[in-house]
Amino acid sequence: MLSVTVKKRRGSFALDASFELPTPGVVALFGRSGCGKSTLVNVIAGLLDADAGRVALDDTVLLDTERRIDVPPERRRIGYVFQDARLFPHLSVAANLKYGERRAPARRYVSLDGVASLLGLGSLMDRRTHELSGGERQRVAIGRALLSQPRLLLLDEPLASLDAARREEVLPYLETLRDQLAIPMVYVSHNFDEVLRLATYVVLMGSGKTMAQGGVGDMSLNAGLRSIVGADAVGATIDGRVLGMDASSGLMRVQVGHGELKLQAANITVGAKLRVQLLARDLIVATQAPQHLSVRNILAGVVTTVTSDDAESDLVAIDIGGTLIMARVTKAATRELALAAGLPVWALVKSVSLRSHSFTAPPAISIASRDA
Repeated sequence: MLSVTVKKRRGSFALDASFELPTPGVVALFGRSGCGKSTLVNVIAGLLDADAGRVALDDTVLLDTERRIDVPPERRRIGYVFQDARLFPHLSVAANLKYGERRAPARRYVSLDGVASLLGLGSLMDRRTHELSGGERQRVAIGRALLSQPRLLLLDEPLASLDAARREEVLPYLETLRDQLAIPMVYVSHNFDEVLRLATYVVLMGSGKTMAQGGVGDMSLNAGLRSIVGADAVGATIDGRVLGMDASSGLMRVQVGHGELKLQAANITVGAKLRVQLLARDLIVATQAPQHLSVRNILAGVVTTVTSDDAESDLVAIDIGGTLIMARVTKAATRELALAAGLPVWALVKSVSLRSHSFTAPPAISIASRDA
């Protein structure tokens, strides 16, 4: 477990945050700018003193103000990747990476060659940092942090300074780290697309407080998160299992709940886990079994709740077999279709509307557990 409970006042801003989530995995601290995400990770890293609180990773206590435990930052074995890469400009990529090794303990779980392979740095080793793109610099910064052999990796909006193309360049490498290493990560972001792709768990923050926490699927339905991401991004994020290719359409078949989706995806192994986002705006609700439609995806389910979203629309939550999805409909449609809890319905969505990302469950044993 990563267990964090801290209080810190800085001028008029007060941080009073608390969360406890399993490791390994990626914990995303998500919220609007200024909500306290960076302050919280700086306290976890030991770069800021807490007024009160406790930070523990598995059986290792890093901070406990009541017991007067405060492990110095350099002894916490925490890797930190900042928004700007903070590389040494007078050193080559290889020398920047080797700097991280200087802080490493004798027992190591990843090598220089391993990091270079994971992050695609092999061809860059002799370059100076001013010759790199923004995405390449961030990959070097991540590699340097990993080579210190941390038991916890903190990433404070590492993609915020990059344009869309460079973000897309770096994200697959972060997914590889999540899927291949057992190191727990805390990822700070106010970009929900990044959270959707990377996170195992989400901690929602607002005004210095942790508002909610849980798995990505549950948190995608959280009302507090909906108020941040905006109406167009509201929807369910669900994990499905790849069944194989549909020969007639060329689309990938993915089991979700008791139903099946067909969507555009390539190079996905049968049985693999796929994370799918179904936006509420893209779902159509029917109260009779649809027939003779061009829509390929029809999910049978039961309405669980109908809640008002705004003056003109409602959000309809539908259970499709232990998995909830959400549709936005007009209030007129709610009345005319008599939508209410317990009503059998069918949710329709076009394949082209679906967004998906491969997602591998983190290894069962974390770096922190092995090296404690």
